[in-house]
Amino acid sequence: MNEQEIREKITAAIKKTEELIIDYKDMTQPVSPDNAIGRVSRMDAINNNAVTAASLRQAEEKLKALRRVEQQIGTDKFGKCMKCGAEIPVGRILFRPESLLCMRCAR
Repeated sequence: MNEQEIREKITAAIKKTEELIIDYKDMTQPVSPDNAIGRVSRMDAINNNAVTAASLRQAEEKLKALRRVEQQIGTDKFGKCMKCGAEIPVGRILFRPESLLCMRCAR
């Protein structure tokens, strides 16, 4: 796999993650207390909101990592573990383009 194909994969992952973030932001709007949905339903909505907020934070972290990897393409830092400096296998980069660590350091 060449550098251009990897760049395209990372760009696609960035776009998908940005779309997810927009959806999560829409879904994490506060539950209005004057909304007549009932107490149990309101608690479910608040709980779902908290779960979605956690997913939003994870997506934002993933986006930050993807953008960092995207900036490294074409440099000697690309495909290197930021902890130990070892090569990150291409398979890992393709599976998890946001990977900044090799398998050993990620554990």
